[in-house]
Amino acid sequence: PQAGLLQIVAFVGFLELFVMKDITGGEFVGDFRNGFIDFGWDSFDEETKLSKRGIELNNGRAAMMGILGLMVHEQLGGTLPIVGEMKL
Repeated sequence: PQAGLLQIVAFVGFLELFVMKDITGGEFVGDFRNGFIDFGWDSFDEETKLSKRGIELNNGRAAMMGILGLMVHEQLGGTLPIVGEMKL
């Protein structure tokens, strides 16, 4: 277990130091394009970039709502406030 934890910490540290560097003068906050991974972002026009950012924001919001639903479900347990006890 300790060796596995050490491997995870070392891998994350490697990514932070050498791969995921925030470039100075980037297009937006968190712009991690450093020439290491290129998905063709520079080839898109401004309208497509705005559309893709909006799509990504909406996907993040949907994921947050999904996690919130799972947390509420976990806290409710087997009883629902209006319906009552759930039978399995």
